[in-house]
Amino acid sequence: MDVPVPAVEPGDVLVRVKATGICGTDLHIESGDEWARKTLQPPITVGHEFCGEVVEIGSGVSDVAVGDLVSGEGHLVCGRCRNCRAGRRHLCIHTRGIGVHRDGAFAEYVAFPAANAWVQRDPIDPAVAAIFDPFGNAVHTALAFPMLGEDVLVTGAGPIGIMAAMVSRYAGARHVVITDHSDERLALARELGVTRAVNIDRSDVADAQHELGMREGFDVGLEMSGSSAALRDMITQMTHGGRIAVLGIPSSEISVDVAAIVLKMLTIKGIYGREMFETWYEMSVLLESGLDISGVITDRFHYTDYEKAFAAARSGQGGKVIMSWEG
Repeated sequence: MDVPVPAVEPGDVLVRVKATGICGTDLHIESGDEWARKTLQPPITVGHEFCGEVVEIGSGVSDVAVGDLVSGEGHLVCGRCRNCRAGRRHLCIHTRGIGVHRDGAFAEYVAFPAANAWVQRDPIDPAVAAIFDPFGNAVHTALAFPMLGEDVLVTGAGPIGIMAAMVSRYAGARHVVITDHSDERLALARELGVTRAVNIDRSDVADAQHELGMREGFDVGLEMSGSSAALRDMITQMTHGGRIAVLGIPSSEISVDVAAIVLKMLTIKGIYGREMFETWYEMSVLLESGLDISGVITDRFHYTDYEKAFAAARSGQGGKVIMSWEG
C-alpha cells in the first residue's frame, strides 16, 4: 500500500532504504500470533533490519550527513531512566522498537533518531549493512564471555547462531560445535567454519565432544534456539564453572535442572539486543579486520517479491533473507 513519506522531526534523519533483512520478529508479525496482536497497534509499517542513504536531516543533527550510508539501531531508548543515565542504554526499561512500536523500514523511506544511525564509514555491501541488527545480537552473545582457547557449544544454527559461531572462532575459540535439526543450515555452518555441526535428531553432542578429544565439557554455551530441550542438554554438556549466554526466547515456560546449575557453579546470562553502541563498534572492527559474514546471506529478493522472501525465511532451511529496495 502507499503511505506518506515520513516526516522528519528535530534530531531525526530520513533514509532512503537500500536493503532490509527479514527477522523472526517479522515472521511473528506476519503470522499475527498472540505476541504480535498484543504488541502492535496497526496501521504500522514493519521492518527493523535495514540500511540506506540519508536524504534529509532534521534540525540539531550534526554527526550524520546527507549522503551517508547508515544502518539503523532499532531500539529507541528514553535517555532518562537509571540505566540510560548510567550509559547502559541497552537496559532501558522504556525501550521501543522501530517496526514494532513505530513505523519501520519495509518501505522506500524510514525516519528515525539520528542517534540511532550507525554511519558505515568503509565500503560495505548494503545487504551486509542491513543485517547489523542480527549481527549485533550474535556479537553481543558471543562476546558475553572470554572466548580465547575455549570450547563452545552453540544451540541453534539459524543466521544469528551461525554468525555467533563465526565470531567465536574469530575471537579465538578452540572448538565450536553447533546443533540444529536442519541439515541445510548445518551444511551452511560447516561452510562458514564451525568445528562440528551436529544434527541432534541423529547424533549426540556428547559424541562430538568425544570425537574432538574433549574430556571435561564445554566452557561456553550460546543458546540461540529458544528450545527447552537445547537449554537442558546444554546444561548437561557444560564443564564445571561453565558460562552460558541465552539469546533464544522459548515460546513457553521451561524447567531446568537447577541442582546441576548449582553443583556445576554455572553462570547463565540473558542477552537482549546489542550494547548500544559498544557492540556496533565491535561489529565494524570485526568486519574491518577481516571477518566476512556475507556467506550467511543465502537468499536475495526484490521487495516486490516479498511473499517469496517471507516464504524463504519461514522455511527455516537457509540463512539470512534480504530484500532489496533499489531499482
